[in-house]
Amino acid sequence: MMPITPKLFVTGATGQLGGLVIDTLLEMVPASTIVAGMRDPARDEGTANALREKGVEVRAADYSRPETLASALAGVDRLLLVSSSENGKRKAQHRNVINAAKDAGVGLIAYTSILHADTSPLFLAEEHRDTEAALAEAGVPFVLLRNGWYTEVYTWRLPLALKHGVLMGASGDGRISSTARADYARAAATVLAGGDHAGRIYELAGDASFTLAELVALVAEASGKPFAYQNMTPEEFRSAALQAGAPEMVARILSDTDSGVAKGALFDDGGELARLIGRPTTPFQTTITVFVRNQQATGDASSHA
Repeated sequence: MMPITPKLFVTGATGQLGGLVIDTLLEMVPASTIVAGMRDPARDEGTANALREKGVEVRAADYSRPETLASALAGVDRLLLVSSSENGKRKAQHRNVINAAKDAGVGLIAYTSILHADTSPLFLAEEHRDTEAALAEAGVPFVLLRNGWYTEVYTWRLPLALKHGVLMGASGDGRISSTARADYARAAATVLAGGDHAGRIYELAGDASFTLAELVALVAEASGKPFAYQNMTPEEFRSAALQAGAPEMVARILSDTDSGVAKGALFDDGGELARLIGRPTTPFQTTITVFVRNQQATGDASSHA
């Protein structure tokens, strides 16, 4: 009798984290065991075809359309539910996936939550707490991957800040235990690929931490340019973000997150991520320095074009 091939399903395959998880799984398990879920494979035809060429199965799975989820999760053994990027819609979307997974008989759901979700003061944590509760209510075996901050959150903010020579924030002396997105992807792939993880709660964060003032000092050193950190109140920071053109929700998240950082919301020194992936996490200094130097190289190249 031929052994049954397990199916490992990754949602959000067109997203940055989901894509990295699939790339990492391809190093660990046969491509034939991986199923990539995406909202609309026809719309994302290029990504879908690239995955198929690697031997990965592609299925339509739209969090907001439960009718797509039943067929998407058929025969799936382990599911990675990557949290939705649509703030304010996550509660319903995630429950749609959880209900479909329960009906499909999925053996394990791994969910990408937020660091210390149960006690976090962050506005973003509310929807994650709701999803964690929904998982417990569903009765399906699950594991919580409570991810800390990606260092890339700050590389996203740096270009505009460098242009003005100042990074604004409201985190005070709060410390941030971030690491590269790829480290969180490896943790998710590790859990999905095998082992007994049901019932576990992993608090995942970088080995080292920094304040925004320390981050700015690193950027100034790497760039060789004057660069300062301007600490503000959360409301001042929110207003500044709005004036800079940020959408209301983005401004709210930025100011609320920094306010939470000041209270320790994104600090963790437990080392659980490094233990799970079997190596030290990527130093924030590496991610930031490489980014700054690449920015300079790109700028130099364009100025000589």
